[in-house]
Amino acid sequence: MEDTTYTIDATDRPIGRVATEAATILLGKNTPEFAKNVVAPVALTIENVEKLKISEKKRTQKEYQRYSGYPGGLKIQSLQDLIDKKGYEEAMRKAIYGMLPGNKLRAQRMKRVTFSK
Repeated sequence: MEDTTYTIDATDRPIGRVATEAATILLGKNTPEFAKNVVAPVALTIENVEKLKISEKKRTQKEYQRYSGYPGGLKIQSLQDLIDKKGYEEAMRKAIYGMLPGNKLRAQRMKRVTFSK
C-alpha cells in the first residue's frame, strides 16, 4: 500500500486539538482498514506550528518531568522553556507522542510526522 499524505494546518488552533487529530491519523482510526497492531501507511505533515494558539497560563503551568533515577535527579521544564530551547516543533512532538499508545509501534508512528514552515 502507498502512503496516504495528510496535512494539518495548525494556525490559530490549540496544541491539544492539533495533537489529537494527528494521533487519530497516525493510528489509522480514520480509515476502514484500522488495525491496532499495524502502523497505518500515512505520511503526516503539520504546517504553521509556530502559529499555534497557546495560552499564557498553559505556557507557564504546563510542565514536563524527567527523572534520572538518582537522588535529586528530577528535572522539571515548563512549556515556555521547551519552546525557547527546542522550538514549537518539539512541543507539538511531545503532545502527539503522549497521545499515542505506549507500545513498540509508537516510535514507528512518530517517524511519519514531519513539520513544515
